[in-house]
Parts: sequence; C-alpha cells; structure tokens
Amino acid sequence: MAETIIKIDLNKSPYENEKVHNRWHPDIPMAAMVKPGDDFIVECHDWTGGQINNDDNAEDVRDVDLTQVHFLSGPVGVEGAEPGDLLVVDILDIGTFQESQWGFNGFFSKQNGGGFLTEHFPEAQKTIWDFNGMFTKSRHIPGVEFAGLIHPGLIGCLPSKSMLDEWNKREKELYDTDPDRVPGLVNLPFADTAHMGKLNGDARNAAAAEGARTVPPREHGGNCDIKDLSRGSQIYFPVYVKDAGLSVGDLHFSQGDGEITFCGAIEMAGWIHMRVNLIKGGMEKYAIKNPIFKPSPMAPKYDDYLIFEGISVDEEGKQHYLDVHIAYRQACLNAIEYLKKFGYSGAQAYSLLGCAPVQGHISGVVDVPNACATLWLPTDIFDFDLKPGVDGPQHSVAGSMDVPLAKDK
Repeated sequence: MAETIIKIDLNKSPYENEKVHNRWHPDIPMAAMVKPGDDFIVECHDWTGGQINNDDNAEDVRDVDLTQVHFLSGPVGVEGAEPGDLLVVDILDIGTFQESQWGFNGFFSKQNGGGFLTEHFPEAQKTIWDFNGMFTKSRHIPGVEFAGLIHPGLIGCLPSKSMLDEWNKREKELYDTDPDRVPGLVNLPFADTAHMGKLNGDARNAAAAEGARTVPPREHGGNCDIKDLSRGSQIYFPVYVKDAGLSVGDLHFSQGDGEITFCGAIEMAGWIHMRVNLIKGGMEKYAIKNPIFKPSPMAPKYDDYLIFEGISVDEEGKQHYLDVHIAYRQACLNAIEYLKKFGYSGAQAYSLLGCAPVQGHISGVVDVPNACATLWLPTDIFDFDLKPGVDGPQHSVAGSMDVPLAKDK
C-alpha cells in the first residue's frame, strides 16, 4: 500500500502544517523526499484552507482572504532530479475524504477577485455540492446531477531563482500599466500572509517578500485548471531546481472548461495518489518549455450536447479583432440566457457552467475580424429535455432556492 507522505488535519489551519505552502520560491525546503519509481499519497486542503463553509450564506465567499491562496501540499523532492530534466507524474488515483463529502463553487465580489463575467455578476454568491460516490448535485441548482472528474487544479514544480525573478519582473510591468484596476491585473508578492513551509526566521521573511503568488499558471505548470488531469493522466513537468519540488493542491470534484466563475470548479479537500519518474535532459530532448500531458482515460461519458457559439463582438456591439476571450464570453452569456428560459436564475446558470463537465473550444481564429468560440453543454446532466422545440420550453425550475448572495459591505 502506498505511503501517505503528507497528511493534513481539516480541523487545523494550514499555517500550522510545515508540509504546506502558499507561494512559489526555490528556497522552500522539501517537505518529503521520494525516489524515481515511487508512488505515494498526498493529502490536500481545499484551496482556501477551510475559509468556506457548508451553509446557505455567501458572506464567507465575499470576505475570503485571497492573499492566502492557494494552499499547496509539498514540495515533494525527487532524488536525482536536476534542472533540465522532465519529471513524469502519473496520477494513479484521487478522491475525497470520507468526513468531507461536499464541495463549493462561488463567484467573488468584483471588489475582491471578480471572475470571468464579473461585470454581469459583481457580487459574491456560492453553491454547495453534495457528493454521492462519483455523482454530485446541489441544493441550490435543481434538476441537475452529473458524474465528477476529480482533478488537481494546481500542480507544478518549484521555479529557479532566475525564473522567479522573471515572473516578478514581467508581472510587475503589467501591474504598473493600470495599478488601480478592480479587479487587479496581477497578484504581486505579499509577505504578510505567506506560508513558506519549513522556512522560518530571516530566510522565511526574505523568501516571503518575493515569493510568487500561486494564482496564475506559468511555465512550470501551476494553476492551469485542466479538468482532464485526472486518474490515469500522465504529466511531463520541466524541472528547474535540484530535486524538482513537486507541489499539488486546489482539488476539484468537477469543473467546466475555463473555470469561468474563478472559484469556478467544485472545490474540495481530498487526497491524490501519484507516481514519479525522471527523463534526464528531457527538456532539451523534446523542446519542452511548458508541461505536456496525456489526459485521463476515465472521463464521464456524455454524448449529447447543445453547443453555444460566440464571436468577438462584445455586449455593446463593439467589433474586436479575433479576440477569443470576448468570443468565449459571448458563448457563455448565450448559454446563460438560454438556461434562464427554463427558469434558472442567471447566477444558477453561471455557477453550473463553471462546475459541470462543460467543454470549451476555440473554433476559429483566422476569419477576420471575428474569432469563434463554442461552449458545449451536456444535455444528459439535466432531468428534463433541454433541447429547443416548436412549443417552447416545456419545463421550468423557477420558484426553488436560488444561489445565496452576499451584498458588498
């Protein structure tokens, strides 16, 4: 049986666990060491470290301290790993804790994080999802149940010092173009809430002052939020420091492509079973700059979709040149308006698109001036017929509980 090399206690703050960290820095000591070929289990807090409760009140989402996130388990050192190698990670299994059979989805206040559609949903709301084996449903969104595809939203290796310096330089340059923007363009280093694992004293303070926040994906992997990295996936990570320093967290029970609500998957605490190997000199051998992976062979099987198109013309009718971001936003908004015809509130539809096994596709980027993006909504997750018909929508969920909302203070 595989050894659990990092354990957590859901009743304690992640700040009390020296095998957990919430910044990227090459000086963070290894929490555990393994050898190539070893398999092992790592336990993970939810990404907020327990700030969100299983209730019908969204004030915790409104007031969440996003300077703390993400809490990651690791780093796990791999003996013999050197800069330039590839770290091969097999996800053998992943799951929930028996005592924590629930997860949450939310959209943050525009004043505190925002989201993909924050101009349309500017205040904090959340949905709670209960797990029943491989399936999940929410008391806040009626008429829907689907199979989860549990995956780590965030996984990657430690950066080198030169890479960290490059991250901080380029992100500070972007921040300086509009430092007063709400939500902010970038999350800069912030020492006050940094948890640097086993580092303490002056070394901790120096690293915390420049440690990169975990919010974006970068060259090393990080917060890529790829729903297909589930059991059976194999990932090839570039190695930038001695022993690699693999960290993982932000586990999701299910997520739609794009994780559009920002807190946009079904967030959960849980565990992940992994195996590691090395390809010496693999970065140069295969010209790898960013991670590559093989997807899980165990995706939920949904064959029937309604596909919503969007083009790069914004809500005010302004034309943009091949803008995929705007095109996908329009596809999402089109799907939300469609779902509202069946009695869902806009918030219920928005949350569902972030949680359910929705596919997002870039369909065209050459036909000037419009890019085309599509959102694929599986119809089998609904307990009624969602397709258009000559008689109009024949089912309505209106009148049941809506998504809890917390007004800005």
